[in-house]
Amino acid sequence: MPITEQWELRAEFARRLSHLYGKEVPAYTSLLAVSQAVNDTVLSALGADAERLGSTTRVTAERHGAIRVGTPQEMAQVARVFAAMGMYPVGFYDLREAASSSVPVVSTAFRPVDPEELARNPFRVFTSMLVPSDRRFFSADLQRRLENFLGRRRLFTAELLVLADRAAEYGGLNSGDAEMFLTLATAALELSTEAVDRAWYRELEQVSSVAADIGGVTSTHINHLTPRVLDIDDLYTRMQGRGIEMIDTIQGPPRWAGPDLLLRQTSFRALAEPRVFREPDGSIEKGSLRVRFGEVEARGIAATVRGREVYDRLTVETEQAVREAAAAAPVSARERNTIAAGLWNRHVPATEHGLALHDLAYFTYTVDTGRQPNGHTPPRSLPDLIDQGWVRPEPIVYEDFLPKSAAGIFQSNLTSDGHKDTTQSTTDIDAAWMEGVLGRPLHDQYDLYDGIRRESLADVAGRLGIRGPVEEPKNIATQGVK
Repeated sequence: MPITEQWELRAEFARRLSHLYGKEVPAYTSLLAVSQAVNDTVLSALGADAERLGSTTRVTAERHGAIRVGTPQEMAQVARVFAAMGMYPVGFYDLREAASSSVPVVSTAFRPVDPEELARNPFRVFTSMLVPSDRRFFSADLQRRLENFLGRRRLFTAELLVLADRAAEYGGLNSGDAEMFLTLATAALELSTEAVDRAWYRELEQVSSVAADIGGVTSTHINHLTPRVLDIDDLYTRMQGRGIEMIDTIQGPPRWAGPDLLLRQTSFRALAEPRVFREPDGSIEKGSLRVRFGEVEARGIAATVRGREVYDRLTVETEQAVREAAAAAPVSARERNTIAAGLWNRHVPATEHGLALHDLAYFTYTVDTGRQPNGHTPPRSLPDLIDQGWVRPEPIVYEDFLPKSAAGIFQSNLTSDGHKDTTQSTTDIDAAWMEGVLGRPLHDQYDLYDGIRRESLADVAGRLGIRGPVEEPKNIATQGVK
């Protein structure tokens, strides 16, 4: 019997979720249509250059989803379901610290980690888990009642988990099991029609809209599904032209004179969705909730540790400059981008060559046979190989997320700021803790990108006859890059 491989499970699951979310949130279908129109425009204008960060086939199919769970057990089960599709946890994101308002969750992202698997289908799911033990958000009494509530629910069926473990062990499923797995996995993320306990939901909502969305219902669901677009500024304008209300800003790096770096994200605002509520007297009433939205992203080149330090520093400087400007007059989103772009244009190399030379972004390298200096011995230093034209850098796509941007998207779609008592003690949770919850390795994004780069450099060394490894840049200061 033919086997449905893990990447095929992943691609079909992403397709089914997109169809499901389009039915549940019709504005998402509009977002897909506008994204496609923008991508067609960019491809027509730029030709092959439009595909420098991924083929249009990949970009068109590309999605990331977001879900929220309540307990370590639920998080561990999520890891089993995604492992079935060749998706593994990468990175640790503490949105409790990244958000100024009440977002009491920690997160990781499940995605493929092998470049060939990413090329086949790069589906990712940003998965957040509630932290009821954090006293800045939850009292001891509310923690106890919340954990009791969460402990009684079951998000994933036993049959789904058995099939997931089988797919992970054998690298896929036979066609019958594959269909059952996909049906059950999709159903697990469908918005429930069960009545919501209004009093319980409102109590949690006083803490955080995110806490209510996770712990105020008996199931989980897709919080948002995100297509990739090649020009997010154009998309933002087009969506507004359709009368769809967008959040105030595009999160992440500014639009500037240089190449796209890291990740830029925006969304349309959470829409009022019909829900059924159980009132304190037991009666059932119709109502609505605003918790789900349509996000879109533009992915750039993966930044190195050094590049990320520069990004973080310029983000702080941008915030300071915006505050100073706002003291005189309100600062619009356009003016904010102008301020940020000015800083980037002054402090960051505006070419891929410069980013590679200063070790600010990740690239793979190929021998440039058309530019090799005749009669010369190739240097061992990567900056020299780049600067002298021995190798040609090709950008590595950023496959991960930015905690401040994720928190910014969450905050922009909250119904209220909730409650965060900074005088109370926090619960210390880190990547090692998350790894223990998941029961499997938590990949470090920089290690993954480094591995891809080093593999290409080993090939370069072999082709150019360089003895030993190519020497990568080390100990370069992050100040005064230009």
